[in-house]
Amino acid sequence: MKIKKGDKVEVISGNAAGRQGVVERVLPRLRKVVISGVNVVKKHVRQKSQQKPGGIISIAKPFDVSKVMLVCPSCKAKTRVGYRIKRKEKFRVCKKCKAIIE
Repeated sequence: MKIKKGDKVEVISGNAAGRQGVVERVLPRLRKVVISGVNVVKKHVRQKSQQKPGGIISIAKPFDVSKVMLVCPSCKAKTRVGYRIKRKEKFRVCKKCKAIIE
C-alpha cells in the first residue's frame, strides 16, 4: 500500500469527503486505514468490572484506502504516489511536484 502510518490524507468520497487527518493505523490485509478525527462513531460499551466502567465511547472506524488520497507535505495538494529508486533504496514520490515523501 502506498499510504503509511503518520501520513496526512484527505477523504475524497463519501459523507466525510474533503476532511483531512493523520493515519493512525494501516490494515494492509483489509486494504483499510484508520484516520484520526474522521469517521468517528459512538459505541455503547457494557461494564466489564468495577475497574472497567461501561458507557458511550468514540471510536474511529477504518476507511477503504481507495477513498483517501495523500496530501503532499511540500506542495500541500492531494496527490497520487509514485516510486523512485536511487542506490537500491525505494522512495515514495509526489506525482505533482516530484518531491520525495518521507
